Amino acid sequence: MNRRHCASAAITLVCALALLTAPVQAMAAPVPEPFPTASAAPSAPGKKSLEEVREEIDLLYRRAGAATDAYNLAEEQTKKQSGEIVQLAGAIAEGQARIAELKGRAGAEAREQYRNGGLPPGAQLVLSGDPNLFLDGVNQVRQGQQATKGMLTELAQAQEDLETYTKDAGLNWAKLESNRVKQAEARKTVKAQIAAAKKLEAQLEKKERARLLELEQDAASTAQNAWLSSGALLDINREASASGRQAVTFATAQIGKPYVWGAEGPGSYDCSGLTSQAWAAAKRPIPRTSQEQWRQLPHIPVQDMRPGDLIIYHGDASHVGMYVGDGMIVHAPRPGRNVTLAGAGSMEILGVVRPDK
Repeated sequence: MNRRHCASAAITLVCALALLTAPVQAMAAPVPEPFPTASAAPSAPGKKSLEEVREEIDLLYRRAGAATDAYNLAEEQTKKQSGEIVQLAGAIAEGQARIAELKGRAGAEAREQYRNGGLPPGAQLVLSGDPNLFLDGVNQVRQGQQATKGMLTELAQAQEDLETYTKDAGLNWAKLESNRVKQAEARKTVKAQIAAAKKLEAQLEKKERARLLELEQDAASTAQNAWLSSGALLDINREASASGRQAVTFATAQIGKPYVWGAEGPGSYDCSGLTSQAWAAAKRPIPRTSQEQWRQLPHIPVQDMRPGDLIIYHGDASHVGMYVGDGMIVHAPRPGRNVTLAGAGSMEILGVVRPDK
């Protein structure tokens, strides 16, 4: 890379950092769509049974949950990349200052030699007839050569580092811009799925909405009873770890607060916002999203779980709750619902992870 172009790119990068304070709309690695694509206009509720409407609404909110998880992951990646760009910009500025200092020293030495007839002071002493001055001159010439060689080596390294920093910053900036686009797409998907679900509910009469809630509770209860009947809780009577107790205490203290997609407290939460903040309160930071929690944290057999462990739900790992004991979880269900206790088997269990294993 041309040195002038390198410095120009660095200056452009530093100026562009001001954009990082603007509202970010970005997102992470695409999340596999586990559901069939919804039609733009849902069927009128009057043409379907309430149970069919409930299933359609549940499907829409699950889609919204998957998109929310993707949005959250992108936001975390964006924060990381922004921080790396800021650090690289600082390194670039320091590198430019160091290069300017070294060039200044080289220029000063050149001017000094010009004033002395093109010869450094040591060389002039070498030409002297005085043996003592001659020896002093030889030593000065050697020292001067070593210093010059060291300065040139340092200058070359500083210029190489500057080019590397600029290249890395450019790559991070490209990733950041790509994530902005992805997060904007995820935001659009979340809003569309939630809006479609709310539209379905709004078309129902008041008594139908009350019955819809009953059907939702009945479905959860049926799934929970089936899970318990399978013997899933046999021999599960384990105590929480010290960290697990802290996480459970934090999570249960949030009961009653509303679900808001992308939220991580203190006034509202989405599902993984609740679990990640609970474990942060226990001084055990974990990944922000349910999918990353499933991917990165140690997996535990269901029969070995203890309070504080996280239960990951659905095939796409788009939901998470915290096991609190006695077959129950605390979780943030979906938009329109509050943080609550629920049966651990009331949804399709993908697996269990332990943050403090």
